[in-house]
Amino acid sequence: MKVAVVILTWNGAEMLRQFLSGVLSCSEGEGIEVIVADNASSDETLSVLQKEFSSVRVIRMDQNYGFAGGYNRALEQVESEYVVLLNSDVEVTPDWLQPLIHYMDAHPEVAACQPKLRSWRNKKCFEYAGAAGGFLDRYGYPYCRGRILGTVEEDLGQYDSISPVFWATGAALFIRLKDYREVGGLDSRFFAHMEEIDLCWRLRSRNRGIVCIPESVVYHVGAATLKESPRKTFLNFRNNLLMLYKNLPENELKSVMRVRCLLDYVAAVRFLLKFDFGNFSAVLKARREFRKLQKDYLSCREENLSAAVLKNIPERTPHFLIWEYYVRGKKTYQYLKNSK
Repeated sequence: MKVAVVILTWNGAEMLRQFLSGVLSCSEGEGIEVIVADNASSDETLSVLQKEFSSVRVIRMDQNYGFAGGYNRALEQVESEYVVLLNSDVEVTPDWLQPLIHYMDAHPEVAACQPKLRSWRNKKCFEYAGAAGGFLDRYGYPYCRGRILGTVEEDLGQYDSISPVFWATGAALFIRLKDYREVGGLDSRFFAHMEEIDLCWRLRSRNRGIVCIPESVVYHVGAATLKESPRKTFLNFRNNLLMLYKNLPENELKSVMRVRCLLDYVAAVRFLLKFDFGNFSAVLKARREFRKLQKDYLSCREENLSAAVLKNIPERTPHFLIWEYYVRGKKTYQYLKNSK
């Protein structure tokens, strides 16, 4: 099989009803299969698949393993050259796979890519969770062509060039299955959030390319707002720290983690000043959990560093994103890229 489009779902019956037909009709072709992996849904997901999409192959999990663990287990049961990790809330467009396949076939040095990600709710704008490809600042803050922190740009064609990036969105991640397996897949201990950035960091450190191919366009529903829930805040802060610990070069580890400690407590105080006690507690809990888990990640860190070929990854930029955004007012990728 050439391409397996794998949609991981959990209690997502309505999303499947809304988007799966489009994925099937827009992904037709020799050697292409659409698969749904179900993370032990308790709603009518399996019934919908059986009654309305009976031709679709379904991989059933015995419990909810989260985004990372769910995909790892699903892809153990898939054999193809390429796989697409596609969120269930993504609307694809006709022939969306072809530019991705053509580029990857012609560039064996590239491990993964993503289409341009626009907002389903506002189709003129980029979508927060990936836009036109992601980067990472020196302290581990992710940003995209088309999205810096809370500022999401309108898509005016300003990022229509194929570009090397640091990370490709997990909402529509097109990746060589061989590369996915060779670096160990997603870190299932993350459960959800930051797992695709961690995966891409491991790939880039081994000198495998990641690109965005804007000729392919998909629309992502996403979270609709940037409102934080304590659970999401906890996972984002904890997993970001674990990702840094796993992948930072030795000469940067202490200095970066010291600064991040300060910045995390500043973030916690901001929540407290807004009387947001749930998210305030989530940040503190994330730091405690990170300290607790550090020793379990030591061997993983050593393995990543020993396998690293690129010590300085170009797409991990020297910017201090928080300073550039809030103090210098650099709120778009173009302005940030040109700042010194």
